[in-house]
Parts: sequence; C-alpha cells; structure tokens
Amino acid sequence: MANIQDIAKLAGVSAATVSRVVSGRGYVSDETRARVQEIVDQLDYAPNRNAVSLKKGKTMMLGIVALTFDNSMGVFLRSFSMAAQEDGYNVTVFVTNGSKERELEALEMLRHKQLDALVFVLRLSPWDLIEKYAKYGPIVTWERVELQKVASVFMDQYDGYMLGLEHLYAQGYRRIVNIYGRMSGKNTRGRMRAFADFCEKYGLNPNEMEHFYNKGRITHGEEIAHWWLAQDVKADAILCPTDYLASGFIAEARRIGIRIPEDVAVVGFDDTNNVARLFDMTTIHYPIDLQAENAFRIISNRLDDKDEPLQHLEFTLVERKTT
Repeated sequence: MANIQDIAKLAGVSAATVSRVVSGRGYVSDETRARVQEIVDQLDYAPNRNAVSLKKGKTMMLGIVALTFDNSMGVFLRSFSMAAQEDGYNVTVFVTNGSKERELEALEMLRHKQLDALVFVLRLSPWDLIEKYAKYGPIVTWERVELQKVASVFMDQYDGYMLGLEHLYAQGYRRIVNIYGRMSGKNTRGRMRAFADFCEKYGLNPNEMEHFYNKGRITHGEEIAHWWLAQDVKADAILCPTDYLASGFIAEARRIGIRIPEDVAVVGFDDTNNVARLFDMTTIHYPIDLQAENAFRIISNRLDDKDEPLQHLEFTLVERKTT
C-alpha cells in the first residue's frame, strides 16, 4: 500500500505538501495540488486514520449514549452532530435499550481512547460508576444532575411547566388535567412540583381532576380524548408532556366532536418540530437544539483548549389557537 513518502517521491514534492493536499488544509499551488491529487487517485491512497489519531492525541470521535431513540433524542442528536462536524468530529450513537452492558461498552471505549468524549442522554448505570471514567475524557449529560466530574446541560422543567400553568390560569381555566411522562425522570418530578406550587398559589384543589402518568405516545393522547368525553365533570384544560401526545389528543378530539379550545384547551410541550405549528397548538418552547450545542461546546472547550461561551437557555410560551 502506498504511503505519503511514495506519493511525495513520484510527485517531486515534500511529504508535508502531500499531507496538506490530502487533508485539504494549508496552502498548495493549484498546479502542485493537481499533480499530487492525480498520483493519490492513481495509487488509490487513503490516509491511516489510526496513525492520524495517534499523532493528534485524539480520535475525533464522540459518543452519545441513550436508552432509546425518540423524537427529543433525534433533535438532540442532530444538533449535537452538526456542531461536532463543523469542528471535524464524528459521532457514534449507543442506543442501549436498557442494557447497562452497552453503557459500559461506551465507557470502556472512552477509557481505551477509542472515543474522545461521551454524552449521556439517559442512562441506567449509577453516577458513581460513570464519574470514575471522567478522567479518561469529558463526559456530559442531558440529565438534571449536579456532579463534580460530569457536566450537565439540563433545564429545570419546573420553570417551563409553570409557564403553561400560568398561561392557562390567565385565560380563565381552572379545572386542569396534567398528563405526565416517565415517572422515573426528574423532569416529570419538576413538573409535578410546579403544579403543586401553582395550586397552592391560587388556592386550587390539586386533586379536583384526574391526572395521568407514564404517558408519552400519540395513542395515549387519543385515549385521553375518549376519557374526557366520558366524564360528567369535564376538565377545561389539558397540559401535555409533549407536542406529539397533544397532537394525538387534538386529532382524536376533533374526530369525535370535541371543540378546541371552546370545550377544552390544550397546551403541548417542546416546540422543537413542526407538530405544534401544524396543529396551531399553544406550547412551551424547549430549546433542545441549544442544549445539544452547549454539550458539544463543553466538550470542545476541554478537548481543544478553548473558552467559547455557552448558549443562553430559556423556556418561552408560544401562544397559538388551542388555548
């Protein structure tokens, strides 16, 4: 197999010039570049990426660990990958499906210098285990944790959920049904705290209406539309964990004759895709894309000795026609 020295000899240039042509970095005259590229193509030369990694001290590979691949994960992965690629990094995804062994595989790849850094979206392994690997490279999480060795880019869901509750109250809604997502997550607990504080603030009975737990699919929204229709005392507003679930409720409600917002108002949560816009849905904008960019900036600042500022993160209410 040809190497850079072989190409340099045939082209009558230095190995450094060949390296600049192959990498696309650094100045080389058009004539010289064309001559070197012709020989590279003739010999079907490809650089040894392992040798490049050893020379740089980096693999230029980053890992993302997640329990599953859902809509929010898709937004996070896309934004993180785009930021990483702009700086020359590639991203590999470990979808664990609840396997601690798969998480350990990613951690071991970090320890063996096969990855430069890791991002944990959701995980099962205990934090004390994960922290032990932080000495091998930066580890960032999307979960709401405060650790010395693992950085976090979480946003407190309490703040975003309270925006939705306050909006409904200002619009005159009092009988509010909450649909909560995964109960094992801190995001859901933050939303539940927000509702408890909201009810205390306005003297409302938090148990006046039934609430739903561990719901996240579009079909759950459809089922809850039928539940709503069957109630004698009906909720006048529903606050959903995601825009996707809210879209299921709205679509099914319209099919069975429920008017929105005349009969019941609906608020979604995330506003990170076109679902809320398609249904003209009031929602809480949750900047997943900026959190992903912050995750990469934390890693990049550490690996490349930079000091780039992080993006400002803030929930915002997007008022549309479902309230």
